Amino acid sequence: MGNSFGKLFKITTFGESHGAGVGVVIDGCPAGINFDEEFIQLQLERRKPGQSKITTQRKEEDLFQVFSGVFEGKTTGMPISLFIPNSNQRSKDYGHIADKYRPSHADYTYQEKFGVRDYRGGGRSSARETAARVAAGALAQLMLNHYGIEISAYVSQVGDLKLEKSYKELDLTKIDDNIVRCPDSDVAEEMIERIDEVRKNRDTIGGVVTCVIKNVPVGLGEPVFDRLHATLGHAMLSINAVKGFEYGSGFDGVSMLGSEHNDEFYKDDKGDIRTRTNYSGGIQGGISNGEDIFFNVAFKPVATIMQDQKSVDQDGNETIVSGKGRHDPCVLPRAVPIVEAMAALVIADNILLNRTRKI
Repeated sequence: MGNSFGKLFKITTFGESHGAGVGVVIDGCPAGINFDEEFIQLQLERRKPGQSKITTQRKEEDLFQVFSGVFEGKTTGMPISLFIPNSNQRSKDYGHIADKYRPSHADYTYQEKFGVRDYRGGGRSSARETAARVAAGALAQLMLNHYGIEISAYVSQVGDLKLEKSYKELDLTKIDDNIVRCPDSDVAEEMIERIDEVRKNRDTIGGVVTCVIKNVPVGLGEPVFDRLHATLGHAMLSINAVKGFEYGSGFDGVSMLGSEHNDEFYKDDKGDIRTRTNYSGGIQGGISNGEDIFFNVAFKPVATIMQDQKSVDQDGNETIVSGKGRHDPCVLPRAVPIVEAMAALVIADNILLNRTRKI
């Protein structure tokens, strides 16, 4: 039913925006991983609502509970069940759209597919579900720490305001130094002003999150259908509001010649085979080559705007949908830990898969 992701490091999320809470079952996590509750909670706090003036003002502490799979601070190799209660629902904010379809939401498609829908905050289609992903992704990152793999995402574009520097020119330790999560402080201030301006105009704005994965071993990824960039694309495109994914040179690569785009090999001082450039984005033939993996994820403007919009109800009658409730004017700051979490899940899964590929 599309609620699970991964092959060996597999997660299944559950719960709705205005139900009792959201949660995740993680099956396949190796035994003996240090279960760092503080780190997992920190990632949830980076995603949670109500953290600044440019995010939704819904107040959720997102304190997670562990139901299984952990003993004396370590994973046991059994299924791990985590639950994040909802505590600040305002379902009355959605009574006016119980029989109306909000533009660019999942209301119509869910109704047609299932014959029923939870209109309170979008139910299962709500981005509230991503809290469960972040908790699972934090656990995946704890596993990746054993391999020295580092994953960093940051906001690189808001609307037409773009950070022109590459990740190599940035200090990625400064990502969380500001509320928009852009590591360039000057550009960050401009982004914050732009988002706040849009919020005051009762509108929303989209942008881009860039992600970098460092210290990836050679050989992750499978041939043909399960290429590493394909599974990363699947992971990113499964996130709410995502409209695009590109890795390496991405769409800019089409304007280059093959002689310009090819990444030449050489042997470095340590005797390792490297590439002089990295237009491949750390992946060749669908398999990691040891270079940094980097990619961009494009997010649309949030569909709920605080303005009246034309639509229809469930009977096809023309109607007006009024924006109500608490919503993000820009999803990007809270999307950063979600992108990191999904990247960690993909890499963790491929680490385990790679163990099965050769003696």
